[in-house]
Amino acid sequence: MQLTEQQVLALAPDAGSASNGKKLAQAKNWPLLGRSQRALWGECQGSGAKPYQVRLDMADFASKCSCPSFKFPCKHALGLLVLTANQPQLVADGSEPAWVAEWLDKRSDTAARKEAKAAAKAEAPVDEAAQQKRAEKRDGRARDGMAALQVWLEDLVRNGLARLPSEGAALWEQQAARMVDAQLPGLANRLQALADLPGSRPDWPEKLLAELGRMALALRAYEGLATLTPALQQALLQYLGYSVREEEVLAHGDTQQDEWQIMGQVAKDGERVRVQRTWVQGRHSGRRGLLLQFGVGNQAFAATWLPGTAFVAELAFWPGQGLRAMLKGVAQPAAVPTALWQAESIPQLLLRAAQALAANPWHERLPAVLTGVIPLQQGEHWCLVDQQGQALPLHPPAPWLWLALAGGQPFDLAVEWDGEAARPLGLLMEGRYHALTGALR
Repeated sequence: MQLTEQQVLALAPDAGSASNGKKLAQAKNWPLLGRSQRALWGECQGSGAKPYQVRLDMADFASKCSCPSFKFPCKHALGLLVLTANQPQLVADGSEPAWVAEWLDKRSDTAARKEAKAAAKAEAPVDEAAQQKRAEKRDGRARDGMAALQVWLEDLVRNGLARLPSEGAALWEQQAARMVDAQLPGLANRLQALADLPGSRPDWPEKLLAELGRMALALRAYEGLATLTPALQQALLQYLGYSVREEEVLAHGDTQQDEWQIMGQVAKDGERVRVQRTWVQGRHSGRRGLLLQFGVGNQAFAATWLPGTAFVAELAFWPGQGLRAMLKGVAQPAAVPTALWQAESIPQLLLRAAQALAANPWHERLPAVLTGVIPLQQGEHWCLVDQQGQALPLHPPAPWLWLALAGGQPFDLAVEWDGEAARPLGLLMEGRYHALTGALR
């Protein structure tokens, strides 16, 4: 298991858990250690007479411990992973104890039942008349809300943007609340996200107009929804906030079986909801995907995805032009990759981004592995540069960790590109993955 301590501690729910996990990563605390192709386990001696039983699924690094902690992963699971990463020779291959095998089998059974339930729910007969009535009622609310938003946008531009920094967030929050009432949560979230933009950066008027333009395009496109291709219809509806149930995705979504490399992860902390974006890419299909998770408050994310690792599984993709996907069935562990797959040049990334934007004007982000790049400071800003002199701007903060790891040498780099700047996700050096992202606020 070619993991680094940094990778393991990135799973910690807080700094205290990370610190306590490191303290437990000593052989004297573990009277029993073992691993198999699909699991890692150990018994950690605590203050009581009976040691805690710790088990981890090597496919997705989910864990279970007999300790009373409500944190996931707990300090014992972190300690076991840190110990295995730093001293793998201490953890020998062996047969899974019953308490490990039973837990893994139960996870597999739960996933199978979930998939069967989703298929049954998707195929169950529906009251088409009632469904049509609900759809017409929502469509009426949505059209009224979008008509009001169109007038508001026109007034906003007509009156000019110079006054917006002094208006505060109330202007945007009020309009966002109206979109919630119109059952358009996608537009509501986008309006709330714009509240802090006026006056926040030198080019804020250009950035704001671009976002308002995308919003206005969506309003106009909805008027001719029936004339759009089915994929573009789905992309537009998801932009506005029409959700697609996970059951529908599992039952009818486009699927892809492959060995998936977790190329990077970005977490964003909000006031109430945390969002985690995990980017994956298929080794054989070349397909890329986004595993999106949400957590309320301190609630743990449903799945644990460790950047730099890989798993074999079938993914189901949401309809439309996007990359969002979800796990279908159970993931199986794969060998930890020693290199980032699908490396491409900066011009190739920009061409792919242009094609994605042409197919879907509400497209937002793309993952990529850029070949042989280094960070370079230009004035007050940073960019990444390849060996041909091509460059892309970088999102703050300054890439000091990347500089310290690479020492000025070019490496393949996993990034997230949003059309404005690249965000470094991670790089592989000497077979070890190093994450370059932290929580965004």
